[in-house]
Amino acid sequence: MPGPGPHIMYALGAGTGLMRLSNGRFTPQHCLFYAANAFLGPDLGSFAEWLASFFPDGSGGRRLGDLAMELIHHPFYYILLLGFPLSFFYAWLSRVLLQKGLIDTISGVALSRKQCFCLVAAGSLSHFFLDHLFEENGHSSMYTWILSTGWWEGRAPINPNSVLIIGFLCSCLIFGFIYINRVKHGDSIITNSNKSLRLILVVASFYCIWCIIQIYLRSPPQPAVGEEADLGVLVFLSIYFFLPHTLCILSLAQKSHGNEELPL
Repeated sequence: MPGPGPHIMYALGAGTGLMRLSNGRFTPQHCLFYAANAFLGPDLGSFAEWLASFFPDGSGGRRLGDLAMELIHHPFYYILLLGFPLSFFYAWLSRVLLQKGLIDTISGVALSRKQCFCLVAAGSLSHFFLDHLFEENGHSSMYTWILSTGWWEGRAPINPNSVLIIGFLCSCLIFGFIYINRVKHGDSIITNSNKSLRLILVVASFYCIWCIIQIYLRSPPQPAVGEEADLGVLVFLSIYFFLPHTLCILSLAQKSHGNEELPL
């Protein structure tokens, strides 16, 4: 699986980009806590398992290490078990770092527990964005499932219904986006982006429903989109790429030094 370098570089790179795009509302503290949970977070389970390896086989220490690995090195168990305790810790650490003048928040206000919880969750999911793709010699359970939603039994048969449905959904997405963002219609860019996001979510939902029907509800199964593993790709990107970055956005600071809202 990826080591500390890729995890930290990926999270710090994404965090630095958010700092730039948000004009400081995603602060250096945000970036630091996000990166810490993208690397140190779920790998605390791996570290506990490594420490337990020094105990004899079958001992309580070895079993405890295995249990820690199973529960902590997991994208969702880590959040459920350690999300709230860590959010209190990082909120306290944010105040300490700010008082000591070590890491700034730009706004001059320490991060709240809610903001820290979002960063803990985002870090955990970003950690497994890399782990699921680049561990176990490409045979991780998630990666295997993604590929299973494609069609690998020779050339995929041509399905006219699939061509019509997928063509219709993609057309709705493209032309709907153009219609929402047409010139001189009066809505702000924020309003248009919210409408565009809702359009994408609706089309993606119908796209996934079509794939599920073809792969899991038909007998025998039919290729949903030719040979492509679209269902697995969409689900994976939604959970492990778009969701963590959405959580980072939800953690943005709201106020500047003068109690004025920072611009995007």
